[in-house]
Amino acid sequence: MVKKRAAEITVTAGSGNVFADMGLPEPEEELTKVQLAGIIRDAIRRQRLTQAAAAARMGIDHPKVSALLNGRLANVSSGRLMRLLTALGQDVEITVREKPRSRRRGRVRVVGEAHA
Repeated sequence: MVKKRAAEITVTAGSGNVFADMGLPEPEEELTKVQLAGIIRDAIRRQRLTQAAAAARMGIDHPKVSALLNGRLANVSSGRLMRLLTALGQDVEITVREKPRSRRRGRVRVVGEAHA
């Protein structure tokens, strides 16, 4: 019996932003939109809203809610997602501060509160 040598697999550490790792333009904007959409999804679940009820509360049509919940965010801005969050009764805070010297560029970060 001849043993075959296992193929070597190269592993590259991610940057923390899959959109940047994929080389997409505006990766921070894409990550921000996904994070905001996740908070919208969580708010809809917590409030036990149907998609139709969520659509009515946010002032958009049902297919747009479905697209949003399924991660189809190509035609949606971060600003619009923040307005949808406020329509769902969520406060949105934006804090701007100086970046640490250890980082070359500033960054955008979405932080949601944990809910039980």
